[in-house]
Amino acid sequence: MCTVIVRTGWPLTLMGVRDEYTDRPWEGPGEHWPDFPGVIGGRDLKAGGTWLAVNPSARRAAALLNGRGTAAAETTRISRGDLALRAAYTGNAPGGDLARYDPFHLVLAGEAGARLFSWDGERLSASDLPEGVSMVVNTGLDPASERVVAYLPRFRTESWSDLVRAEPSGEPGALIVRHALPDGRTFASLSALRVTLAPDGVTYDFADLTADRDR
Repeated sequence: MCTVIVRTGWPLTLMGVRDEYTDRPWEGPGEHWPDFPGVIGGRDLKAGGTWLAVNPSARRAAALLNGRGTAAAETTRISRGDLALRAAYTGNAPGGDLARYDPFHLVLAGEAGARLFSWDGERLSASDLPEGVSMVVNTGLDPASERVVAYLPRFRTESWSDLVRAEPSGEPGALIVRHALPDGRTFASLSALRVTLAPDGVTYDFADLTADRDR
């Protein structure tokens, strides 16, 4: 389960917390993709894409979360990792043959605000994120999510940087997670990337949440 937090307005602030298996290789933010010049993001070294992409010259960012619904066919499935790259680069909604992707949520943020695109394997829906601070999780813009119930009020009043420094937990409502699984693997919060889009430029702050722990 990953989390995206957005504070609308201008400047606009977006933070993505990435949860993944700790043995899945990745690298920190950079311009890793020649097909998307100028776009910055952390790269998943297994599939080649990203979970959060920033396009500084366009004052735009896009963040990807896995969704729930009907999975793509094994024979035609492709990685969702290009979705944030394309959105940040072009500013367009997800397009093409979406049936090749497993369900997802994609937040696209820029000067005009932030929109949430959700694909459940059959239908693409789109909505504007409300004014103020919102949290998007794997069930979408879900006020009943235990994580949202526990942390949305805190993101409205507390330092975002302090919140992502919390000790990892296996509790259902935890923001920073770490689970030891029966097969011996570990699923954990690996990184957090906070992006501020403003008239005078774009800033981002990357935190490797595994830096002081065994991956």
